[in-house]
Amino acid sequence: MIRYGGEECCDMRGMLGFLILFLLSKKPMHGQEIADELAKRRGDRPSPGTIYPALKSLKYAGFVSEEEKVGKTITYSLTPRGTKAFQIAKRRFTKTFLGVL
Repeated sequence: MIRYGGEECCDMRGMLGFLILFLLSKKPMHGQEIADELAKRRGDRPSPGTIYPALKSLKYAGFVSEEEKVGKTITYSLTPRGTKAFQIAKRRFTKTFLGVL
């Protein structure tokens, strides 16, 4: 169990790759933007030690690419393979969780 705002909740870290693909399906982003959006949506801010290994894994899988690098800031975007992977994941997510709410 994890505590969010004093309340117990299940661990949502397994959703991180899906959430990053979702955010990048909207527009290219750098790691800080992704962390900001996740903080807005989940209520907690993932650390760089969580975000960047996930991005590295998604890049290794061919789902994201580095679009632009300015200094240490790297903007990531979905690859065509990442777009397809997100579409598949979205269908599976919907099929799995549609009746939960």
